[in-house]
Amino acid sequence: MSVSSEGASAPARTVSGDADRRFYLAAWRWHFYAGLYVAPFLVMLAITGLAMMYIAVFDGRDGEHIAVAVPPSATQLSVVEQSEKALQAVTGGTLVEWIRPAAADRASVFRIATGDDQSMVAVNPYTGAIVETWDRRAGWYDFVNDIHGTLLIGTVGDRMIEIAAGFAVVLVVTGLYLWWPRGTGVLRAFVPNFAERGRALFKSLHVTVGVYVSLILIVFLLSGLSWAGIWGERFVQAWSTFPAEKWDNVPLSDDIHASMNHGAVKDVPWALEQTPMPASGSDAGIAGIADGVPVDADSVAGLAGELGYRGRFRMSFPRGETGVWTINQDTMSNDAQNPVSDRTVHVDRHTGRVLADVRFADYSAAGKAMAVGIAFHEGDMGLWNLVLNTVFCLSVIFLVVSGVVMWWLRRPKKGAIRLFAPQVPEGLPHWRGAMLVMLALSLAFPLVGLTLVAVMALDVLVLSRLPVFRRVFA
Repeated sequence: MSVSSEGASAPARTVSGDADRRFYLAAWRWHFYAGLYVAPFLVMLAITGLAMMYIAVFDGRDGEHIAVAVPPSATQLSVVEQSEKALQAVTGGTLVEWIRPAAADRASVFRIATGDDQSMVAVNPYTGAIVETWDRRAGWYDFVNDIHGTLLIGTVGDRMIEIAAGFAVVLVVTGLYLWWPRGTGVLRAFVPNFAERGRALFKSLHVTVGVYVSLILIVFLLSGLSWAGIWGERFVQAWSTFPAEKWDNVPLSDDIHASMNHGAVKDVPWALEQTPMPASGSDAGIAGIADGVPVDADSVAGLAGELGYRGRFRMSFPRGETGVWTINQDTMSNDAQNPVSDRTVHVDRHTGRVLADVRFADYSAAGKAMAVGIAFHEGDMGLWNLVLNTVFCLSVIFLVVSGVVMWWLRRPKKGAIRLFAPQVPEGLPHWRGAMLVMLALSLAFPLVGLTLVAVMALDVLVLSRLPVFRRVFA
């Protein structure tokens, strides 16, 4: 659904009853003006989303999909030995994370911090040879991600995109209302009319593709909004996060799980980001690493195997005296293809006891929905997900292009410059009623509600009172 508009006589032919016709015109006008703002954002999000998805597939979000294969051997260096080799490649570095290779012929990857910068070091786990080093979050994935999330302008960009995503929900709702079959038969509503030509053909394709895309678009919008600064982190995530109180008698750190993130890309499951981290230095927790065994990278990696971790997972090194070892495997970070397998375990750095073990089943309903939704959004759930997301993104671009083409073909050929929007419906009380319906929907997203109130005030106080604006926005 994008910036489409129809001929002024269309509603009269397809909608019975004067009241229904006025509501149709109101929804149509909402669809048009929401599309004006949303269309460029949808194209940007679709293009950058495609780019990020394929970069992640072929290169990895952290560039960890090393092209150089390592020949497997009968013997393998310990994780401690591998980490020592990695540290030698980065002067003055501190170990942050180990990414266990997903297959025997892949390199181990270590994340190493030097001040505010972080580097990635790929190590041959059999020989200790350095396969490759590179700066973390300095590649194409992160550049495109910054466009996708903030337009390269930080918080302001994040808020602009959040507003666009909220209005896109309005766009979907009004588009489905305009599409709803009215005397034409349900089957015809799902099949484009290829016998049409010109603008009529674009309209038929726009409507049909929009219907098929609409539900998926809602999933994308809500899962994308889960990372937004207002609706996600402060409005929804805050009351859907995992409650740290479920960890029995475990001391808590002043840091939250979001402190484990680096840069704009999220590394921590959505349901855990706002949850306080546990702290090391007590007798809390349950048995983990056996007494007398040093608590180091080798014993923690061994514990991960005992707990059932298989394939690729990530092990974060403790920071400070009260920091913890964290073993994590989740779809969002490309560790696995099944969100239900998400698992995060925290281990006391001094005692080796397990302080917390959070699985998918422990998430709230919203946390579970977001775990699945974000993995689906990013195309992390396998080849079918990659193909479906590709078709979806291309369809969104087509919807915007076809909407613009329909508006262009309908525009006045001569005369004053104007948007040529759908006409204001007659019967102002009914029009106000339609506005209240859309206002209620928009207020589900705080920034959209504020923007909507501002636009309505501008329309009533300024635009509707000045002839030049009345002509442009007619």
